[in-house]
Amino acid sequence: MEATEIHKLAALEDTHWWYRERRALLARALRRLASSGRPAGRALDIGAAGGGNTRVLRAHGWQPVALEYSQDGARIAAERGLATIRADARYLPFSSASLDLVVAFDILEHFDEDHLAVEEIRRALRPGGTALIAVPCDMRLWSAHDVAVGHVRRYDRQSLAAVFEKAGLVIDELWSWNVLLRPVAAWRRRKSTGSDLDDLPGVVNLGLRVVIRAERYLPVKGLPGVSLMLRAHRPESDRP
Repeated sequence: MEATEIHKLAALEDTHWWYRERRALLARALRRLASSGRPAGRALDIGAAGGGNTRVLRAHGWQPVALEYSQDGARIAAERGLATIRADARYLPFSSASLDLVVAFDILEHFDEDHLAVEEIRRALRPGGTALIAVPCDMRLWSAHDVAVGHVRRYDRQSLAAVFEKAGLVIDELWSWNVLLRPVAAWRRRKSTGSDLDDLPGVVNLGLRVVIRAERYLPVKGLPGVSLMLRAHRPESDRP
């Protein structure tokens, strides 16, 4: 992702409807882990940018590290008081079986060799450790936005599941997100000439927040959306 997009993301992530709801999804996933008896431990936030998701991890008792490839993103995260490292997700600077949780939201689509990043996630997770993943979906939504933010693909359920299963991870859940606003996203992407990451008027931002929050309570996870979410784990029997 270009430096200008990193700075835009960091400036908007606290207020923009998309990023607010993504943090809410992460917080809900962390609460589910806690309720299942999984204690908070060492966590890695891959592609942390400004560190919004890293802060959610810290607020829920995890010991997170923000990993960012870009110099600008790493600097912003560090300036916000987060433990930060610069590294490539395809070559994680962590010992095998040393992490309890890996979060990678909107990262895998940036790599030609996405399998290398997923294999590294499996290697770094301890047996029983969890991966929480988000990716853009459906090549029918491909647009100038994808080019502007450095995507090389959009996934479908089969292609996303395949790369995780091949790496030896067990998929616990795979679902669609941003379903209700997909028609709006498709219309806007057809007209787009670049990134659609923008500072929105307050009333528009609020309206989109209301719509996207409604998905929490509606049975729409199996319908086509704009993103796919995945939760997987390294098998307990998979000892280093």
